[in-house]
Amino acid sequence: MSQAAAFPVVRPAAVGRDRLLLIGGVLAGPIFAGSAIVQAATRDGFDFRRHPVSVLSTGELGWIQIVTFLVTGVLCALAAEALRRRTPTGSVWLPRLLALYGLGLVGAAIFSADPADGFPAGTPRGAGEISWHGGLHFLVAAVAFVSLIVATVVAARRAARQGARGRAAYSLVTGMFFAVAWVTLIVRPAPTVMVAFGLAVAAGWLWVSVTFARAASGRAD
Repeated sequence: MSQAAAFPVVRPAAVGRDRLLLIGGVLAGPIFAGSAIVQAATRDGFDFRRHPVSVLSTGELGWIQIVTFLVTGVLCALAAEALRRRTPTGSVWLPRLLALYGLGLVGAAIFSADPADGFPAGTPRGAGEISWHGGLHFLVAAVAFVSLIVATVVAARRAARQGARGRAAYSLVTGMFFAVAWVTLIVRPAPTVMVAFGLAVAAGWLWVSVTFARAASGRAD
């Protein structure tokens, strides 16, 4: 008598937990953007045309941005782990890269940026000196940015193989926009470039939210 093949049983509680974690990942982007906008509107001296969001982690109220980095990074890393459990076998790189992006944000919370270019109020204009924790902030931020860019390329390739050309184009354009804006900011910083980079960060977060939302609705690739 032949034995029936044994299939793994997925507990409803585990499925529900993963969905909650993925929803947390969806919310990470709006939390990050909302926090940045409110702080920019209320903190004296901050200007999106001259300052990256990272400098909001300086000064007396810098703890707000530090907590924002920490919370959104943890939400993203936990959602990436849930995504890994919902992703077909062999498709491991997208969850890993998104987890690394989240961990980079956590690192940005631990190693805060330095005051720069007139912010917080009273800081001299110009780039200013880079401390050891400011240098590490740039390093972990670079890890996060590269991870996000590569994640969009990985997602674009998978979508293209599945014939989802629109989704592939969306992922690729998001990643290329982020990469170009970031490199341009490093090479030739200017007010328009700083604003473009801020928009690229927002576009990157939107892509992250869309990716986790697809998985939460049962459409993990």
